[in-house]
Amino acid sequence: MNLNKTLTNWYSINKRNLPWRRTQDPYQIWLSEIILQQTQVNQGLPYFERFIEQFPTVHDLARASESEVLKLWQGLGYYSRARNLHHTAKQVVAELNGVFPNNYEDLKQLKGVGDYTASAIASICFDEPSAVVDGNVFRFLARYYGIQTPINTTKGFKEFKELAQAILPDQNCGEHNQAIMEFGARQCKPSSPLCHSCPLSSSCVAFEKDLISMLPVKLKKTKVKKRFFNYLVFISEKGETVIQQRKNKGIWQNLYEFPLIETTNEIALSDLTKHSKFSELTPMANFEVSLFNEDTIIHKLSHQHIHTKFWIIECEEVSGNSIKSASIRTYPVSQLMANFIEDFQF
Repeated sequence: MNLNKTLTNWYSINKRNLPWRRTQDPYQIWLSEIILQQTQVNQGLPYFERFIEQFPTVHDLARASESEVLKLWQGLGYYSRARNLHHTAKQVVAELNGVFPNNYEDLKQLKGVGDYTASAIASICFDEPSAVVDGNVFRFLARYYGIQTPINTTKGFKEFKELAQAILPDQNCGEHNQAIMEFGARQCKPSSPLCHSCPLSSSCVAFEKDLISMLPVKLKKTKVKKRFFNYLVFISEKGETVIQQRKNKGIWQNLYEFPLIETTNEIALSDLTKHSKFSELTPMANFEVSLFNEDTIIHKLSHQHIHTKFWIIECEEVSGNSIKSASIRTYPVSQLMANFIEDFQF
C-alpha cells in the first residue's frame, strides 16, 4: 500500500475548509500554527480570524502594543505564546524587512518557533522536505507502526521524527504534512478512532493487535501543584477599582489582575484581615469586606490548580493603581479574571 497516496487521497476528500489552508503566506501559516499550539481548531479559528482582521500583515502586528496583543489573545491561555508572537513579528520586521525565512533552520531562529512550527512553515510555504511531528502525528505513527516508545521523551521524539521524515515524499511535502495531521485529528482520533472506516486499517499494527487504546505511550505527567489566591476587589463610591500588572515570570506575566494575597491554604475572612499584606493593600480608613464566591473557584492549568476567592471591599475611595470600574474590560486579563468580571457584571 502506498501510504502517502492513501493519506493525500483521504485528505482531498475529508479535509476541513480552514482559512490557513487557502494560502501559502508564511505570516498566516505562522500565525495559525502559534495559535493552534495547545489549542483545538474550533477554539483557535475565531482567534485566527480576529488577528488577521486586526493585524492583516506582520508589519501591523509588529506595530501593535503588547497590551493589544494580549487582549486579543485573552482566553487562549499559555500567554507566553502571545508575547513570543509579538516579539517575533517585531524581529521579522526590524531584522528581515518583514520577510519570513524560507527554510527550516532559519525559521527555528525565530523566538517561539520550534521544530514543529518551523517544519510546518517550511513545508507548506516553501515545499521543503521537513516532516511535522505534533500530537496527531505521534498518535497515528504510534498506532500504525505499533511503536511503544513514550512520545514525551527525548528518545521518543527522535524516533518519531526520523520515521516521519522517512515516509515524507520528495514532492508536495506540505500537502503530505497537512494530510497526516488531519488524518490523526479526524480519523485516528485520541478516543473512539474510526478504525472500521479507516483506509489504512488492513496494515495498521495497533488495529491488528488490539493496541489502539494503549498507543501512543506517554509517561506520567508532573504532579499538579495547588495554589491559593485571594483577590481583593475594591469598589469605591466613585465607581473605581484597583488593578495591577503581573510582572514576575510565570503564569499570566504582564496581564492585569486585582491586588492578590497568595496563601499556603484556603483562609477565612478573619485570617485574611490578619495577613500582613492585607493592611498594606487596604490603607483606607473605612471599608467593608465580603466574600463573592462561597464555593472556592478552582482554575485548572497544566501543572497547577489555582484555588481562588474573590473578596469584595467596599469603601469610600481607593488609592494606588485606581481605574474606573467600567474600563476594566479594556485590559488584558487571564480567563480566571475575565470570568469573574463577567459574573460580577462590572
